[in-house]
Amino acid sequence: MVTDPQPNTPGQIILVRHGETAWSLTGQHTGVTDLPLTEHGEEQARVAGESLRGRVFSQVLSSPRTRALTTARLAGFGDQVEVEPNLAEWDYGAYEGRTTHDIVAERGPWNIWVDGVPAGATPGETAADVQRRALMVISRVRADVEAGSDVLLFAHAHMLRAFAAAWVLLPPEAGQIFTLSTSTLSALGYEHAEPVIALWNASRL
Repeated sequence: MVTDPQPNTPGQIILVRHGETAWSLTGQHTGVTDLPLTEHGEEQARVAGESLRGRVFSQVLSSPRTRALTTARLAGFGDQVEVEPNLAEWDYGAYEGRTTHDIVAERGPWNIWVDGVPAGATPGETAADVQRRALMVISRVRADVEAGSDVLLFAHAHMLRAFAAAWVLLPPEAGQIFTLSTSTLSALGYEHAEPVIALWNASRL
């Protein structure tokens, strides 16, 4: 009796937020500012790499920012990582370097996912802008994942939250329902052919 071949088991997209920086400690919005990791952030990156050791990835992509690329290198993927500009963090425009506490004190209740940043010389991005970039990365990696390969991404808190929302077909502002600590790992994939979040904000896979 001839049986139909079994379809490939889908792979996963593993997300790694970069390690600690001086501004992640203080809660300052860090978009285009190219900060290095702290010493603790470097150690966090090495620990994240231990959880990834031995796993094979068809693509390893990183934001162009130093903090993400350094995390990728210290995690053990410096010889495989490719820069993907669309994984860059949210451009916060006039709110770059500012904390939510200071912004709220100045203008009252504020949610970046809904309210964005003020118009002006440096207006920054909206949640929809960030999700559009996330969708472009999804388009780049989806075929590999559906064929059974794993993909590894190194990026930033708001970008990866937007990416997760886009993956499970939620609207741009839904990124606000996720939280993401420095140097944590998350996994996106499929269950019964539907996109799912298999793991979120974990210290190891």
